[in-house]
Amino acid sequence: MTSPEFHDVLIVGGGHGGAQAAIALRTSGFEGTVMIVGREPELPYERPPLSKEYLAGERTFDRLHIRPAAYWDEKQIALRLGSTVVAVDSDARLVRCADGTELHYGSLVWAAGGDPRALPWPGSDRDGVHSVRDREDVDQIISELGGVNAVVVIGGGYIGLEAAAVLSKLGKKVTLIEAMPQVLARVAGQSLANHFELRHRAEGVELLLGEQVAGIEGDTRVSGVRLASGAILPADMVIVGIGIAPCVEPLIAAGAQGGDGVLVDTRCRTSLPDIYAIGDCAAYANRFADEKVLRIESVQNASEMANVVARQICGGDAEINAVPWFWSNQFDLKLQTVGLSLGHDRTVLRGNPDTGSFSVVYLKGGKVVALDCVNNARDYSHGRRLVELGLAADPDELADTTRQLKEWLTREPVAEPAGAKP
Repeated sequence: MTSPEFHDVLIVGGGHGGAQAAIALRTSGFEGTVMIVGREPELPYERPPLSKEYLAGERTFDRLHIRPAAYWDEKQIALRLGSTVVAVDSDARLVRCADGTELHYGSLVWAAGGDPRALPWPGSDRDGVHSVRDREDVDQIISELGGVNAVVVIGGGYIGLEAAAVLSKLGKKVTLIEAMPQVLARVAGQSLANHFELRHRAEGVELLLGEQVAGIEGDTRVSGVRLASGAILPADMVIVGIGIAPCVEPLIAAGAQGGDGVLVDTRCRTSLPDIYAIGDCAAYANRFADEKVLRIESVQNASEMANVVARQICGGDAEINAVPWFWSNQFDLKLQTVGLSLGHDRTVLRGNPDTGSFSVVYLKGGKVVALDCVNNARDYSHGRRLVELGLAADPDELADTTRQLKEWLTREPVAEPAGAKP
């Protein structure tokens, strides 16, 4: 009888988190067997450019690869691509794939990410209704664009706005629908949202804010989007960007604690023995959000968590400690965000948005907790340290753009970061 396939470290998910976990293990000198199980048939690749440069045709897919094919062979990292894990047995230390294959592990790293949230309305399965999550999604969109004039984008978050910007530049008539009264409602303040709204409108994107969708029209292919008001927007294509649902069902079914994501501690450990979770699907108490348990959907977070896990598996110790950061490119606007603005009680505008370069600083209890920087790399770089150290700053002084943010770093002793453990 053939022995079950065993790997010292089995990584479920071939995105940024999964790839970085394998890379960090080898970089740290781990000599055991490592396998990545990925749902897609592709080598691990960068996802953020999908809604930007790749959709726009500015980067070919081979330039999105995290490492070339030869790297995985050279580092003896096995890749099982086009394979979906459907069950976990933590007692037997095995996972079961959709085709029935069972893989045994010493340590399991769950980096499965998430799936786009589906539209809850009738007609959402029509041809021409797309999400932007993987290469197949975007390749399908690109293949249809030749016959598309009117595009409706549902969702005013990063993905929706980025897709709207690209499709507008490609000459499509774009309408974006957002249920909240502003775009970027979950992640940005009103002044930043206003700036992006004005820019999208100036580029020809029609924004419908505070609007509810009631259904998708069409027979086999989408022909329009019906609003709660009864109005129907003509559409040859619909792009859906309303967030993701974390892929954690097999872990939760196996007994792992969690809900909106699987719960991990600051060392990325789940409640199941020798099972870690990282990236978009992992929720933890974040010190930059007053220990609120939440998921951070970013490449930076996935990479940091991957490094923490690799350190643990290699016998060392590390905790999640880096300040969250995000970025988005829309038209010629480069947005860089650092920190989490949840619960802020004051905002300070640095600079004039009309110039195209400015920052919004978020304060809570007098301390800098986050910044949104538009075409302002200097503020982002210096402001990052203010957030990391939880430094206080006078709002009127912060608004003075003749003073660089690094000034505050020399005013106070460099203290223990807020919430850091002794």
